[in-house]
Amino acid sequence: MPSWSPTQYLKFSEERTRPCRDLAARIDLPPRARIIDLGCGPGNSTAVLAERWPDAELTGLDSSPDMIAKATAAHPEWRWIAGDIAQWAASPGTEPYDLVFSNAALQWVSDHATIFPRLLAHTTTLAVQVPANWHGPAHQTMREVAKRYPLDGRVREWYTHDDAFYYDALSLHATQLDIWATEYIHLVDSAEAIVEWYKGTGMRPFLEALSTDADRARFTVDYLDAIRSVYPPRPDGKVLFPFRRLFLIARH
Repeated sequence: MPSWSPTQYLKFSEERTRPCRDLAARIDLPPRARIIDLGCGPGNSTAVLAERWPDAELTGLDSSPDMIAKATAAHPEWRWIAGDIAQWAASPGTEPYDLVFSNAALQWVSDHATIFPRLLAHTTTLAVQVPANWHGPAHQTMREVAKRYPLDGRVREWYTHDDAFYYDALSLHATQLDIWATEYIHLVDSAEAIVEWYKGTGMRPFLEALSTDADRARFTVDYLDAIRSVYPPRPDGKVLFPFRRLFLIARH
């Protein structure tokens, strides 16, 4: 069974961190704020928060022990918790924070209509970025390739919704609510690079649903063959890889 790999995830650390920086830049907090980074991964998003608020009290939470181990090794001065976001949000004894921050993690957590108001209840400011690329050609092609395999509905899809959904979920609980979307045009070396990108994130549910390493390898090859025509190289050999992301900042 594939596990969350910090090494695989960080192959595109700059591209994955840029939306995090863009979100953090839009947030106003006191210098010594208490901040928790939900789905912190190997700590790259938490490091962005430390750059933005160097005097803040920082905590990172992630469900992957490997990710937490990587983050702890890199930054032992911050607090790290191995735990589930939904359980943390539902806990009545959860300590309050000035900022609950989550960069590209809540797409893996179900029931956003319930969990987003719960997250806001634990903080003055909730700031979230989730991928909104589910209908992009990379994902459409992935689902088409998956039809060749006996997955029987076992693929765990992203739980993200459109902007109107998040407005409805939070507008009655927030005094201020800002929602926007950005499509990043990533420049990558080849179609193979897009496969490597998704092996660390969006392809994981498909690979997890397959029962053998041989099937996972075959799926990866089939997917690469399918996207070569979708993402042709430019005259200089590079490939343009658009990726849409949804952002929101809610204030209690």
